[in-house]
Amino acid sequence: MAFNVRVLEINNLKQAEIELSKINCDKSGIQIMMNKAVFRIVKLEGISAKDANLLKQTFLAKGGEAAVGRGTADLSVAYTDVLLCATFKQYQMAIAQLKMQPWGLPTIAQAIEKVLISSENFPARSYYWENHSLSIIPRRTLVMGILNVTPDSFSDGGQYNKMDKALYHVEEMIQSGADIIDIGAESTRPYYGAEKISAQEEIERLGPLLEKVLSISTVPVSVDTYKSSVALESLRLGAHMINDIWGLQFDDNMAKVVAEYDVPVIIMHNQDTTHYQQDIMSEIGSFLQKSITIGIQAGIDPDKFIIDPGIGFGKTPEQNLIVMSRLEELRSLGYPILLGTSNKRFIGEVLGLPVEERVEGTGATVAIGIMKGSNIVRVHNVKVMARVAKMTDAMMRSDM
Repeated sequence: MAFNVRVLEINNLKQAEIELSKINCDKSGIQIMMNKAVFRIVKLEGISAKDANLLKQTFLAKGGEAAVGRGTADLSVAYTDVLLCATFKQYQMAIAQLKMQPWGLPTIAQAIEKVLISSENFPARSYYWENHSLSIIPRRTLVMGILNVTPDSFSDGGQYNKMDKALYHVEEMIQSGADIIDIGAESTRPYYGAEKISAQEEIERLGPLLEKVLSISTVPVSVDTYKSSVALESLRLGAHMINDIWGLQFDDNMAKVVAEYDVPVIIMHNQDTTHYQQDIMSEIGSFLQKSITIGIQAGIDPDKFIIDPGIGFGKTPEQNLIVMSRLEELRSLGYPILLGTSNKRFIGEVLGLPVEERVEGTGATVAIGIMKGSNIVRVHNVKVMARVAKMTDAMMRSDM
């Protein structure tokens, strides 16, 4: 008797439900089996050895696995990282038991539950302004078009710092598929020493153009700045979003300004060096979580955060490739992800190409970024990347 056999990759509960339905599994059976068909590995860092031993015992008892560091069992180390390996069903049973345990185990259980929920659920968002709206929904990656009004931007410096050229470019990007326009008046390129300018000069560069762009744009307009005074003036003029490359951690007043105007804010990971004491994704996650905490304490609505791993900022080309390969780990934070790779140095390093010849490399990063969970891509070449995004979205369907 002939038959077929193959390995399936089931990444979420919806896919599990679809595959179980395809084999004509009973509806009640589907509900039982779904949670057993999805497998997750969760990493916890800095867990006390005592708690780690109890975690291990709990997961082993439920049929899962837990790996801990050497010296954990005999308490010869104080802390350890833990790798939990289990199905959704095993996590549910273990979490329920851990919530009834003493010491810090209920808190650990809640943290595990939170990242599992975040990894499973799409971070849908809807933003509304007087004349615009923006929705982050499944299978519809948003495209943010870049407008640099600087003389020294690494990719298009000096091309659009004249009013007529800038406005024409905005209209061109919108017609090509831009969902958001992001305007920057100070080059923030991470390499080769971008010129730092004062907040006043940045406002003088930005203000007149921003007013014009806002008057013609049919999509929301974001302002790329890390200075609160520039953000304040931009929001007074009517800007819809703020894009802060220092994630609210450079200027102490930035979070207050964003909270006052109740607008979405992009918080990006950044640092002055390329040295990481711990795992790079762990440090990026910790930085972004700190930014979120700062924002929430200032009064920013949690639904207004969009996170950005900061490709090219405080990272070597090799580190950028690592972040790209593990981008899906940021989904555990539970916020929409913006990815900005357009024409960046690491693409040039891999391909051996100058800035003006990096469109194919950028396209590859956009496609992979979307596959790994990016919801917004920030790009220079809107026409091409909007097509890449649309095609990638179509291939990422899981309901067929």
